Amino acid sequence: MTIGDHVHLDTFIFSALLLLAVTSVAVALFRHLGLGSILGLLIAGVVVGPHSPGPYVTDHVEDVRHFTELGVVLLMFVIGLEMRPERLWSMRRNLFGLGSLQIILVGLAITLYVSLSVNSWPTALLIGLTLSLSSTAFVMQLLQERGELASQHGNATFAILLMQDLAVVPLLAMVPLLSESTPISSGIPMWQQLLILTGMFVVLWIFGLKIVPMALEWLARHDNREAFLLVVLLAVFFAAWMMHQAGLSMALGAFIMGMLLSGSSYNMQVRAFIEPYKGLLMSLFFVAVGMSINLGALAERPMAFIGHTTVLIGIKLLVLFPLAIAFGYSRGDATRITFLLAQAGEFGFVLFGSALALGVINADIFIMAVAVISLSMLFTPLLIQLGDGLAKRLDKVTLSNAEHTTSGLQMAERSVLIGGYGRVGHTVATLLQTSGIQFIAFDTNPLHVERGNSNGHQVLYGDISDPELLAAAHVERSSLVVLTIDHGPTMLRAVSHIRNVYPSLPVIARARDLEASAQLLKAGATQAFPEAIEASLRLGAEALKMAGLPEDSVQLLIEGIRGHGYKIVQEEKVTSSS
Repeated sequence: MTIGDHVHLDTFIFSALLLLAVTSVAVALFRHLGLGSILGLLIAGVVVGPHSPGPYVTDHVEDVRHFTELGVVLLMFVIGLEMRPERLWSMRRNLFGLGSLQIILVGLAITLYVSLSVNSWPTALLIGLTLSLSSTAFVMQLLQERGELASQHGNATFAILLMQDLAVVPLLAMVPLLSESTPISSGIPMWQQLLILTGMFVVLWIFGLKIVPMALEWLARHDNREAFLLVVLLAVFFAAWMMHQAGLSMALGAFIMGMLLSGSSYNMQVRAFIEPYKGLLMSLFFVAVGMSINLGALAERPMAFIGHTTVLIGIKLLVLFPLAIAFGYSRGDATRITFLLAQAGEFGFVLFGSALALGVINADIFIMAVAVISLSMLFTPLLIQLGDGLAKRLDKVTLSNAEHTTSGLQMAERSVLIGGYGRVGHTVATLLQTSGIQFIAFDTNPLHVERGNSNGHQVLYGDISDPELLAAAHVERSSLVVLTIDHGPTMLRAVSHIRNVYPSLPVIARARDLEASAQLLKAGATQAFPEAIEASLRLGAEALKMAGLPEDSVQLLIEGIRGHGYKIVQEEKVTSSS
């Protein structure tokens, strides 16, 4: 290794240390102040960016941002896993109605404002429509963190964002049409482009519904976790790449792949595998956005940048609020939707970069546009907090009713979570189903999953000791966890994690013997039943009944043995063996 190699390595390590140190402090501080982790990451990006006066991580901000956009791809894939096709169809009014009107009306209002300083009306329209789009990355991450994806305003916001992703295609097509340096036609007839796009959707459909589930099932049978993860990542990025090739948003492709896999019995475990990578890349994405804020340019014309950003946010607030009211949303929900979508989106970086390269806009407009997008994102966490406060004041009665309704829904959705679907898990599931109690079961054996589904039980593939799987399954909504796994270490990991993270959640577990039962109780299980001893007790109880002892006395005796931790049985065992 040469001296130059040492310098390069040292620079990389220093950059990593600087990035980790600043982001750790910023996120901890902003979370402590109640401002959220995203604002902390944005500020950290400003601090470690090349436009700050101190040491910085890299000059290649655009390259970093392009790479970290993979986080947005993974985020939309995870959202797709939760979005069944029937749920998407139920959102069609918001998707095509509210979403389309939001883009058109906000875009035209911003166009009128931009036309005051831009001579070309088509260029002003391109800028206006681009700035009408909001940040999928910011908004979806915030909704997911706050647990509001399934709420009224969460559904409406998601539908608008999805429509905005679809609007990427005509906006991308506008750029070369406005450029004087490129031919108007791409040389490919429209019918051929539509045919290619249709073909890509068909390939994606076959890949997502047939090939990927088959590959995941084969890998699960062979317990190949590493290849399982790699196949999932391949599926996501293949879908993203195909949509990118078709001129669509990569995030849209990932969302479609997630939706295709949403009906698979592997969807929870897939999400559990993806979640850590998504979280890391999304954090880096927000840092990269912060690094894009040019402090020097802001210092030269601070009022111009802040003024344009304020007007952009103001237009979105003024247009979107009455639009949401017109679509039947309460004032509280309309306020939340409006403030969630008040910023510009990351797609603007791509579109304005392309417009600059083709000479549609000049460097001054590009710098201004990128700064306005970044600043609007910077204000987003604060705007959402402001929107929450206003929503509570505007709609106290509706909010109270909504809270009661939501609470009732959550109580209705509370179900039992079963870990393991072997013979014991199957028995527990059958008893619950017979009693009309909702449940969901997880097992790492695809044969057990297949058998459970054929029995009409909701059984999914997944490792119950995986913290990410428990989070994806929303274990906090469960009324009870029943662990029937026949593997001691996995059982102990699951019990320990549930007790540490969800301390109020009751956990009952199956154990092989008294020693295993004691270990599970020590790890935090509410109750642990030693299988061999329980079978012996049942046999002994039947023997006592047939010997003439009253059933009530037998029941009291058995309950007394259980209540004293099986000590009587244990002592008898020791005595008989001595």
